[in-house]
Amino acid sequence: MNRVRKVQIKKVLITILFLIIAALIPVMLFLYAFQAKRYTDLTKEILSMEQKQEKLIEENKKLVSEISLLSSAERIEKIATEELGMHKAESDDIIRVEITGEKK
Repeated sequence: MNRVRKVQIKKVLITILFLIIAALIPVMLFLYAFQAKRYTDLTKEILSMEQKQEKLIEENKKLVSEISLLSSAERIEKIATEELGMHKAESDDIIRVEITGEKK
């Protein structure tokens, strides 16, 4: 009787094992599909960020170029003389002021 009972228990355990494996297959497929979608979404996000980065780099290059152009000494001198009526100081135009440390 013991031997028959052991065989029955063994059959039940094998059946339970097969049921668990059969239940795990769809779960694994679902997880695989979920990960594949997540990977695709992240790939799209990375591509979008790389394109945005390229645009920002190009914009930065243009701004650096504009800064270089606008801060050139020739341009500043031209604006100072033509628009603001300024001129280069002559040695007679320079006044030196000395401050002494005496208090009154």
